Amino acid sequence: MGINSERDVEANLQIGPTDKGMVRIFVESQGTEVPMDFHPDEADEIAEEIRAAARAARAVKG
Repeated sequence: MGINSERDVEANLQIGPTDKGMVRIFVESQGTEVPMDFHPDEADEIAEEIRAAARAARAVKG
């Protein structure tokens, strides 16, 4: 499965700070939970990647 492969799967996504000073991205789907913790600087990099992908997606639709 690649980035362009569509799947009909529902998932819940939560993003927030932990009590340890990390940023957690938490994904839950079909009984599987995936917690991913990042240092704040790493979270900033991920956020920029998401923003860049959004810009690229707009260009495709544009």
